[in-house]
Amino acid sequence: MASDLLCSRWTMMLLSELLSGTTRFNDLRRGLPRMSPALLSKRLKDLESAGIVSRGLAADGIELHEYSLTEAGRAIEPVIDAMGDWGHRWITTQATLAHLDVKLLMWNMRRKINPNPLPSGRSTIQFIYRDLPTATRNWWLLVQPGNEVDLCSVDPGYDVDLYVTTDLRTLTEVWMGYAPIGAAMDDGRLVVVGNRELESSFQTWLGSSRFASLQKCVA
Repeated sequence: MASDLLCSRWTMMLLSELLSGTTRFNDLRRGLPRMSPALLSKRLKDLESAGIVSRGLAADGIELHEYSLTEAGRAIEPVIDAMGDWGHRWITTQATLAHLDVKLLMWNMRRKINPNPLPSGRSTIQFIYRDLPTATRNWWLLVQPGNEVDLCSVDPGYDVDLYVTTDLRTLTEVWMGYAPIGAAMDDGRLVVVGNRELESSFQTWLGSSRFASLQKCVA
């Protein structure tokens, strides 16, 4: 019965996103860019019916619903973590990099940015993926200590403090811990230009996937 409930397509990814703190429907869509809105809505209703997810009005008074995990939902976290650990160790690097997704990469990077080494004011960081089509080539992170990091796929109109130019495979490799960030910068696959303070602390505030520190068991 647990398999019937949890192993339907996208359910474990949805639970992982909820465990990461995402609460609103549109943000869940951003964290699961390949999942259709109709299927996302169905999975949320299924999990709510099973007592794993609860739905209520947003705390800030906006007429939007927020989703949160119940005690039963939070109890699934060790299962999610174990699946992620297994996947990182035993799914080959080649298989992982065959499914690159810039939306998913930027959404997850946004969540792991460490704003503490950055200046106290707002920092605008533009990522330029030179190998992608114009529509998905440019992304912006708005970072300010004490505030949630904002991710924009449309120019927010602020002066850019730091430009990061790379290709999607390189930054995915760095993020996942498959390639050292220093090596990618040394050979020009990852170029960081702009505010010297942001540039010098790049490796510190960028962060990495929580799986990056795990040792792989297959190439």
